Amino acid sequence: MKMKLLGTAILSSAMAFGAAGMAQADDFPTKPVTMVIGWGAGGSTDIQGRVLADILSEELGQPVNVVNQPGAGGGVALARLANSRDEGYTFVFGTSMTITFGPLSSETTYELDDFRYVAGVTLGQSAIVTGEDRPFGDSWEELVEYARENPGMSYATQTALDRMIIEYIAQQEGLELRIVPTSGGAGMAPLILSGDVDFAYSGGTHSGYAETGEMPVLLSLAEDRLVAFPDAPTLPEAGYDINAAEIRVAMVPKNTPDAHVERLAEALEAATQDPRFIEITEERILMPVTYIAEDEVTQTLRDQVEGYQALIEELGGLPGEE
Repeated sequence: MKMKLLGTAILSSAMAFGAAGMAQADDFPTKPVTMVIGWGAGGSTDIQGRVLADILSEELGQPVNVVNQPGAGGGVALARLANSRDEGYTFVFGTSMTITFGPLSSETTYELDDFRYVAGVTLGQSAIVTGEDRPFGDSWEELVEYARENPGMSYATQTALDRMIIEYIAQQEGLELRIVPTSGGAGMAPLILSGDVDFAYSGGTHSGYAETGEMPVLLSLAEDRLVAFPDAPTLPEAGYDINAAEIRVAMVPKNTPDAHVERLAEALEAATQDPRFIEITEERILMPVTYIAEDEVTQTLRDQVEGYQALIEELGGLPGEE
């Protein structure tokens, strides 16, 4: 009888412990959450991310605080996240190129498998843009022609991937360019609008100038032509066999518990259906809202890594490498 009672007590204790563990997981989050954006304040990722954070705060029942950690094309934020043990209380909202191309182009302290990709929420609309005060015409072809005749044109770069693309194009077209590093759309926009650089990479900042025409798009880096700039050709249409399509995705450390990832994913999916997120994304920065679940977005990122590796091999290494 005593053994039976003892066994019952142990079983009850185990069930209680398991229930408590489940309750803790179900209660996530029990404290404020931090969204890290690897770009400066004022760029399109930051603008979109802050609206997303407000909605997530409501969905999760806890404040979601936004912290900007710009540097290395979003790589600084990911390097810090890789060492985080916050179990989902800190996540990065960023672009796929940082994780797919960054480790291929430079020494990083992180790689694809260091993270879990909670969900994608937006398909990027990145582009090569110019300003109103430019010495060439309205098309990419006219820029290339002018650049051939005028060595030293300036290009503002934000990421390792866009720099590789433009250096590859320069190599293919026989162009001599001056590369100007910038940090995020907020750093690029003043240079383009003032005419201090001739053309630039834009991850989405150009969408804010769709109506004014102050930042024309010359090339689409998305899979398709851009929603707001349908006249600009894609890279393949312009003769360059490169797929640089990007996804905006929420990332957490790989050790994040499943229940926490699932809770964040639920909140993100709800956010993609919220009119405020749809408005800021599709009407303000002019990107399509698309929810992509963890398994699918993870496989997509793996495929992109393989594609970039093949491109680098085809080029015989990154442009500029000996």
